[in-house]
Amino acid sequence: MEEAEACPVPVLTAEKRSLPDEDPDHAAKRLRVEEEEESRGEDEEEQLEEEVEESFADMMKHGLSEPDVGILKFISEHKGFSGVLKERYSDFVVHEINKDGKVVVLDDLSVPAEAEVRSQTLTEEQKQQLDELQLFKNKEGSVSIEVQEDSKEKRTLLHRAVKTLYPGLETKTEDREGKKFIVAYHAAGKTALAAPRKHSWPKNRGSFCHFVLYKENKDTMDAINVLSKFLRVRPNMFSYMGTKDKRAVTVQEIAVLKISAERLSHLNKCLMNLKLGNFSYKKWPLKLGELQGNHFTVVLRNISGSLEQVEQAMTSLRETGFINYYGMQRFGTTAVPTHRVGRAILQNNWKEVVDLILKPRPGAEKGYLVKCREEWARSQDPEAALKKLPVKRCVEVIARVCVREC
Repeated sequence: MEEAEACPVPVLTAEKRSLPDEDPDHAAKRLRVEEEEESRGEDEEEQLEEEVEESFADMMKHGLSEPDVGILKFISEHKGFSGVLKERYSDFVVHEINKDGKVVVLDDLSVPAEAEVRSQTLTEEQKQQLDELQLFKNKEGSVSIEVQEDSKEKRTLLHRAVKTLYPGLETKTEDREGKKFIVAYHAAGKTALAAPRKHSWPKNRGSFCHFVLYKENKDTMDAINVLSKFLRVRPNMFSYMGTKDKRAVTVQEIAVLKISAERLSHLNKCLMNLKLGNFSYKKWPLKLGELQGNHFTVVLRNISGSLEQVEQAMTSLRETGFINYYGMQRFGTTAVPTHRVGRAILQNNWKEVVDLILKPRPGAEKGYLVKCREEWARSQDPEAALKKLPVKRCVEVIARVCVREC
């Protein structure tokens, strides 16, 4: 938000009185109070703008009607009725249909046998200690694992088990009073978020671990961000065929680069509203659009129609189908419908595209957006319009700076 201009203090043009010299500490204190009040006023103004903008967006959701976007016809001939959709997020269940035409389900939480053997290399107590070391990121802490059967093969197995299950931890071998210990500790610097170690990944295993993600009331990107945080990897390590709604129960396939099934399975103990399973290793990631579709299970509540009307509707839906219109949410919630912008793009009419995006809009918007749109309407100068946007909060300004520096 732009800094507010200093408001002149009103002066009473009455009797002038001489003031004693002000104490410097008192003056500094008064200045701090004034700055705090000014800052508080800006925050309150910003909050009010956001609240007004949200209510305006809600209002504009009803600005377009179905006929405005071409939703005109019904295949069925029965009398219509109304109902409530998604009253609960569990009323909307989505199962992805993969590229092989199979409905994706989560029905197996086990890990492949090879991974299970590696996981069993560590005791439950050792796993708990390593969990705490990794979770709380104590850079000075360490976990020591005594090698019961001292052999190079046993030590190698322990090293690999720790590094595979706990990214960001390094290991070393120490001799203590004639006994050997594997010591796990935090890697330094950016190693914790580095790409997976290539040397620790079996050559005969596919580079991508595919798994089924079950989630409740959380959109796909939020879920991936949660997984990446727990695994301490970047979100772009994950791939998927499509994003799924937040207000729903959804099941979809995800792939991640060089993260083992045992590490993923381990997350099931600490995740809420997320579950991972059906693990397998493949040589390729997933790509957007590869899915064949989605299978929906929908609950409608508070039906207004009679049982006969509902049965007629279900028969028509089952035997005849329906016209698969785009939903109203595809056309935006502002005064300029997104399909008008899209049509101008397809026509290569870039002037109209920019004019539509920057067109002044009725209702309440953030102050800097109003100034930006007004400047564009007045001058048609993109630099001048962009200067009306705050640098720290605007992706357009950041993009301009990045392009300029490249």
